[in-house]
Order: sequence, then C-alpha cells, then structure tokens
Amino acid sequence: MRFHKECLFCKKLLVGRTDKKFCDPQCKSGYQYQQAKQQPERFFNKVDNQLKLNRKILKEYNKGGKVTVRAEILNGKGFNPNFFTHYWKNNKGDVYLFIYEYGFLKRVEHGIEKYILIEWQDYMGK
Repeated sequence: MRFHKECLFCKKLLVGRTDKKFCDPQCKSGYQYQQAKQQPERFFNKVDNQLKLNRKILKEYNKGGKVTVRAEILNGKGFNPNFFTHYWKNNKGDVYLFIYEYGFLKRVEHGIEKYILIEWQDYMGK
C-alpha cells in the first residue's frame, strides 16, 4: 500500500520522499508566514514597532525643528507617548521625551492637549 500526503499549505498531493511536507519553497514560506501571523506578537516586537511608528509620526510632523501639534492629531495616527527611548530636561525643568532624535513635550493650553516637537541638538548631550 502506498501512502499519499498533501502539502501543508496548498493541499496538493506530494510526490517524492515520504517525509516531504511541502511541494515547493514558496508553499513552505507561505505556511511559515501563516503560522507566524497566528502567534501572539512578542513583547519586543510590540515595543520596537511602536517606537518605529512614533518616530515616523514625529518626523512627519516636525518639519521646522520646533513645532506645536494637537495631541489628538498625533494620537489619531497611532502615536503612543508611553514609548520613548530617552529624555532630556531643559533649564526650565521641562522634560522632553525622545524617540531617537525626535522629542516631544506634552502641554495643555486652554484645555487642549498639545505636543511641542523638537529635534535632538548636540548641546542636549552635555
């Protein structure tokens, strides 16, 4: 009696070795991608992805070096102020949170939450 297996991805009948699981490298890759998408996202990946998104958003909105933007605009794009890489405290005691070279300071003016966006400068490292 001959045993027939099917490809784990496309379900086509496999021909060849008895331990074969896929009909070609594309099906193997597709299957592995499908399996990875079903796994819960690892903590490191969540943090890394959020940092990348935050940086992208700050870069997009800070064209002038120092800009003020309503918080609802950035938050609507997926910005999360709880994810940052470092901070800098100025002479006035304001603490700017940074995502790599882009920083922000949360302010409330006339009941409206805003972010003051800045870029890292050499003097900040001293």
